[in-house]
Amino acid sequence: MDKKTSKILKITLPLLLGVALVWYSLSKISIEELVTYFKNADYGYIGLGLFFGFLSHLSRAYRWKFMIEPMGYTLRLPNSIMAVFATYLVNYTIPRAGEITRATILTNYEGVPFEKGFGTIVAERIADMVVMLVIIAVTLFLEFDFIYQFFVERFDPSKIIIGIIGLIIFWVLLFLFIKKSQSKFAIKVRTFLSGLLEGILSIFKMKHKWAFIFHTLFIWTMYVLMFYITTLAIPATSHLPLAAILIGFISASFSIAATNGGIGSYPVAVYAAFSIFNIAKEPSIAFGWIMWSSQTFMIIVLGGLSLIYLPIYNRTK
Repeated sequence: MDKKTSKILKITLPLLLGVALVWYSLSKISIEELVTYFKNADYGYIGLGLFFGFLSHLSRAYRWKFMIEPMGYTLRLPNSIMAVFATYLVNYTIPRAGEITRATILTNYEGVPFEKGFGTIVAERIADMVVMLVIIAVTLFLEFDFIYQFFVERFDPSKIIIGIIGLIIFWVLLFLFIKKSQSKFAIKVRTFLSGLLEGILSIFKMKHKWAFIFHTLFIWTMYVLMFYITTLAIPATSHLPLAAILIGFISASFSIAATNGGIGSYPVAVYAAFSIFNIAKEPSIAFGWIMWSSQTFMIIVLGGLSLIYLPIYNRTK
């Protein structure tokens, strides 16, 4: 496959998947019923959820300063904030293009070389991935009985045990292969994992490492609060157990990477997670659309204003 075809597929496939998932989610609930949920929602809770989301974005922009400073550059906070919102907005058009835009903004308005700016963004993603893995681990620990019971009721326990043992054997063999093999695949994986570890450890070498760690934890705390508070906007989802909140949040978070900005995939991911807890499909999908729509509205407004105001703010430079 040539590069041009590959690039076209990277752009069109997520869009087509998003359209298909939008159709699927709307096949589970009528437009009239969805509109009714939007009309009857408590917008006080939706507004509070937006506020928590806004705080997470501000914290992300401020955290970025800690990664730029060791390279000898000073990142002005307004530029950092506008770059973050512009990133999210651009990601709605072409997946992952926002990260390139963010690094480009840093180069144009702060004079930071593109490769260095992009490297800090990759390091940020590593830190976020680590926190996401911690959230998954905490969820498995806190809700182990529920998760275990859920699988036992639906699958033969002996098959679950065999499956777990099989997965362990598979990962051990894969680890040994990657560690000792000289194939191109193994070398690439070793290089990636080495860089991943180096990126994680570099956080602890920062001048403001504890501030960076605090903001990283704060960002994800705001994400979870944003998700939880918005569930209170609909009566049918206002009394969800902790397990449903955490599993729903994890499922929704992964859905954002599936399509452009989570369009279509976000409501479906929420519905899939909430169905585990026997929550009706209509309020589950409606909540997913309300949650996604409110955050998307904020990104479109603030991201659009950021792209407009960036050259104005930096006109003297």
